[in-house]
Amino acid sequence: MPQCSDRREQMKNYGGHSMVADLRRVLVCSPRAAGWEDPQKAENWVALGYFHPPNVTVAETEHRQMRAAVEESGAEVVSLSESDALSLDAVYAHDASLMTEYGAILMRMGKENREGEPDAHARLFESLNIPVLGAIEPPGTTEAGDIVWLDSATLLVGRGYRTNESGIEQLHGLLRPKGVEVLTAHLPYGPGPDACLHLMSLMSLLDEHRILVDLAWLSVPTVEILKDRGFELIQIDVSERQTMACNVFVLGPNRLLALAENPKTNQRMRDKGFVVETFSGSELCQNGSGGPTCLTRPLWRE
Repeated sequence: MPQCSDRREQMKNYGGHSMVADLRRVLVCSPRAAGWEDPQKAENWVALGYFHPPNVTVAETEHRQMRAAVEESGAEVVSLSESDALSLDAVYAHDASLMTEYGAILMRMGKENREGEPDAHARLFESLNIPVLGAIEPPGTTEAGDIVWLDSATLLVGRGYRTNESGIEQLHGLLRPKGVEVLTAHLPYGPGPDACLHLMSLMSLLDEHRILVDLAWLSVPTVEILKDRGFELIQIDVSERQTMACNVFVLGPNRLLALAENPKTNQRMRDKGFVVETFSGSELCQNGSGGPTCLTRPLWRE
């Protein structure tokens, strides 16, 4: 029996309670799979909060650049299949599920147009033999863009427009028995309910000790949580706030993926010793307000 257990552990290819551990496997969704070239879906760009009609040609080029950087890190890239249930926002694959050591947690999206995405993730996980630990149920809403692993036993969850109190309580219920503490970070009103303001719009862990932050937009209690845990806070250049300077994806130790549109903030990270790779997100990211972390759903870090 112990030998069978060992074999199961060796075959495990998901999990990781970390934003910064080595990236082994990641889920993405191309613009075409998300329906950016489908006229019927594309006409919903106003309702989805996009700034202009989607340009699938430019978005696909930028997505390939992003994907190439992830593949060069050594990670396996898994792609979400095209589905009628997906909206343009499915390209931001991070938000519809959260991976844990015990399987995936399916979100219940706070943005109604995205309600089909968790089921699409669930079907993919079934095909990959990744178990589902649980799913957020009504009236709860959660989006994984509001969820940050501070360490392997602590989850910081943003309470805002997309993630409500019921959703956070359900995360508590799923993870408390597993020894994971769930802390709440209250988010600012910002530009209003129609804007996409996730916790990860305001902070990105760069390694186990340093966090890139949009300090002025974090609440005082959230800053105190980070400082009490000994994190060094690296501030973005505020002139690059609108181009999502704070949205940075960790490819591996000291290796980051950021948007080329934010040279001042990227230089600040380089000055701290990080290797910062970049790609242009003028269409893929800026139009729908989702940066490198939004485009990637890590399935396995270790």
